[in-house]
Amino acid sequence: MNRRQFIGKAGSTSLFLLAGINLFANVSKEAFSGEFLFLEAEQFADLGGWDLDQQSMDQMGSPYLLAHGLGVPVNDAKTTVQFPSAGQYRIWVRTRDWVAPWKVPGAPGKFQVVIDGKPVKEVFGTKGEEWHWHDGGLVRVGNKASVALHDLTGFEGRCDAILFCKDKKFKPTDEVKALTKFRRELLGLPNQPADGGAFDLAVVGAGLAGTCAALAAARNGLKVVLIQDRPVLGGNGSSEVRVWPEGKTRQKPFIHIGDIVEELMLPDLPDFVYGSRNAVQGQYFGDERKLKIVADEPRITLLTEHRAIGVEHTKDKISAVIVQSTRTALQKKIKATYFADCTGDAVIGFMAGADYEIASSNIMGVSNLWNVFDAADAKKVIECECKDKTALTLSLDTGNLAQPFPRCPWAIDLSDKPFPGRKNYKGQWGSEDPLGNLGGWFWESGFDKDPITDVEKIRDLNLRAMYGAWDALKNVDKLYPNHRLGWCAFIAGKRESRRLMGDVVLSGEDFLKRKEFDDAVFPCSWHIDIHKANEQFDKGLKGQEFISQASTGEGYVYDGVYWAPYRILYSRNIDNLFMAGRDISVTNDGLGPVRVMRTCGMMGEIVGKAAAICIQQKTTPRGVYKDHFNELKKLMEQPGSTRVS
Repeated sequence: MNRRQFIGKAGSTSLFLLAGINLFANVSKEAFSGEFLFLEAEQFADLGGWDLDQQSMDQMGSPYLLAHGLGVPVNDAKTTVQFPSAGQYRIWVRTRDWVAPWKVPGAPGKFQVVIDGKPVKEVFGTKGEEWHWHDGGLVRVGNKASVALHDLTGFEGRCDAILFCKDKKFKPTDEVKALTKFRRELLGLPNQPADGGAFDLAVVGAGLAGTCAALAAARNGLKVVLIQDRPVLGGNGSSEVRVWPEGKTRQKPFIHIGDIVEELMLPDLPDFVYGSRNAVQGQYFGDERKLKIVADEPRITLLTEHRAIGVEHTKDKISAVIVQSTRTALQKKIKATYFADCTGDAVIGFMAGADYEIASSNIMGVSNLWNVFDAADAKKVIECECKDKTALTLSLDTGNLAQPFPRCPWAIDLSDKPFPGRKNYKGQWGSEDPLGNLGGWFWESGFDKDPITDVEKIRDLNLRAMYGAWDALKNVDKLYPNHRLGWCAFIAGKRESRRLMGDVVLSGEDFLKRKEFDDAVFPCSWHIDIHKANEQFDKGLKGQEFISQASTGEGYVYDGVYWAPYRILYSRNIDNLFMAGRDISVTNDGLGPVRVMRTCGMMGEIVGKAAAICIQQKTTPRGVYKDHFNELKKLMEQPGSTRVS
């Protein structure tokens, strides 16, 4: 169902909901009977250069559009709407000034609403640090109109929704629950989720862990649904985040564990850029390859752009997960016999009441990968992923090579501060070339923030660090006149979040002492990699630290490959819940060696195989360990491409 069918629907009950008033309160509905039109930003017919961002919808109630132009205004998002009738309406835009939490000058996320080619006088994205309805004043429209979001800066403007209301005194609520009820009422969406089908295994989260779990389970005969809230698979290892997947696969004695991981990787590796494959061109992360491999498995139902928003469960068992489309807001109930939480944030386990842990301080932060390039280099221009590539190519053809960058008083002020990439400063294991220190793995923030509830602020802090550094290099140090920002992730690349507790909780000490388990199932080869804020770059930036330092030396390195136990891959108190990825049963330091993505993918392979045994033997994940572990070992000896008939 296309939600645009419902735009323009009017009714007093809906306005009651949007006012945040109890429908049974002693208030006259006639007071809210003015005609109105409600327009979801993600429902524009053409999103133009705006990106859909869903990662904080649990906090603010909806996906929104983001003008992620790296300082170059993005193309307009456009749509056509039908008003209930012609006349004068008050326009409200749900947005925010994204730098306001830091009390800094300027409002970089400025944009206009353009109606039939004429901008509304009010400029949006300039007020309020929280999401709210920004009053745009009165506008006069006909029965039908074109509406556009016109970005003014390219600096992360954001729009959730637009409301036109003939009742000039009406003010919409900012309360998320009331707003959510209103959206569903107005848009004609059912109160109950649609039947999304029944499956043997529901895998929520399609990073490498979830994708491998779905493939392994399907190839072993299960009917699987794979649920992902982005349009691509791979999570941190996709073109959207671009953390290069690390970890040794196909290790003895189980040389086929990792087969599916490597199948998902492109056969040709990109060259190292300044000693790393992080943040290289998006094509090397193989988004299309992953999607095709999953699509070619007939037993997998793939739901991209669907976010898990609820679960149905008893004390110790999940029966269904509720998912919502990030495009249409339509909800589905997915029933399954077993579930795999591969969300990274342990969303499913958390909602089901699974035991979990999360660090209260010194949390490993969110990666801030970005890159720059020389716009005077024709090859770099051809390869660039800039949204204004056509204009850039024309500039190159005419010899207009200068790439000015505006001052950013709202960014982190680095005009007189050190940072990796400035003269005489580099990050840990950084390149000798200053440009090789920009946007590397050590650009990271969020050490003192909640990686779930504060995700938008953490990502925005990363952006302020990047823009502040580039402003300092270009406008203070007067360097790189022909260079420009080339790419930056707007989806947060998280390192640490909730961890679900299993029958074993693996610790860093277990790695160092090489503790042996009788249920060893996947190899770990990364060191005990714990990140903290780098004190070299912290001065005067309390709460805004943006450079990390990794743990090294004695106490963080173990010999060879370590095989981790199966019992960290299922919940100790939810009987039908598996997990794979960085939300598995480990301590804070135990997360260090297991969180790299090839290792996470191998966890997924084990979960998929174990789920198949659960179905075949009518047992639980714990029962696989207690009664059927030899059967799991036999599956571990088979090539990842093996398919049951």
